[in-house]
Amino acid sequence: MDYYQILGVSRNASPQEIKKAYKKQAMEHHPDRGGDHNKFAEINSAYEVLSNADKKAAYDNPQPQFNFNSNHFSSGNPFAGTPFDHIFGQGFHQQHNAPRNRDITVGATIEFDEVIIGKNLVIQYRLQSQKLETVNVEIPPGAKSGDTIKYQGLGDDGHRQFPRGDLNVRIHVKSKKNWDREGDNLITKKTINVFDLLLGCVIIVNTLDGKKVKLNIPKGTKHGQVFSIPGYGIPNLNTGKKGNLYVGIESDVPKIEEERILHSIAVIRNQVYTD
Repeated sequence: MDYYQILGVSRNASPQEIKKAYKKQAMEHHPDRGGDHNKFAEINSAYEVLSNADKKAAYDNPQPQFNFNSNHFSSGNPFAGTPFDHIFGQGFHQQHNAPRNRDITVGATIEFDEVIIGKNLVIQYRLQSQKLETVNVEIPPGAKSGDTIKYQGLGDDGHRQFPRGDLNVRIHVKSKKNWDREGDNLITKKTINVFDLLLGCVIIVNTLDGKKVKLNIPKGTKHGQVFSIPGYGIPNLNTGKKGNLYVGIESDVPKIEEERILHSIAVIRNQVYTD
């Protein structure tokens, strides 16, 4: 990522030129004005680096094994400073023996449907120095409530003599009516007319990713019976393989007229069997 190119300035641009270019780009691409969230986040990241003399110097003259984005020396983690670093407690781990600023924890809320495809969010939070930080957060498919993504070096900066803390993004997934989750499996319900249960039918199940799947309901299916549709659950966070979609069948309570018909059918069947 070329920060100079993002702001549209040369490498010899003065601080005033960089600031002017930032204001122009931020105004043009601000989400409130219909701009793209990702582009806006890139602009803020570029300005944060190029407007700071120390960060700009480190960016212009990168040193071996120095992870610029995280403000920490690398410990061999190829994903350091990315959303995949320490994601959900996995991957490489880096020890922080030296004093550093405190970590910051913020929340990120997504819809239940978005656990299927993931979600890209732009999160803003204020540091102890009163600076407003903007971070582009990528929530991967398969995330669940309580999972945390760690961003090294994006925490508080109150004590300038110490490295910044880390940013922890804690995920919350909204609930969805008639849908539940167990691990990588999804559970939903379908209400079917009692006559269709007796005679059998084919129903359409709308999946969370917008697909329509046909499900055969055999003759004589009972209330509470569960059917499995493989491969229409939630992607596993590690393998990407989707779990199953379980469909629980519920029957309509017959109306008075329907009850009379059912009673008549039962009487006729009883006569056939007894004659």
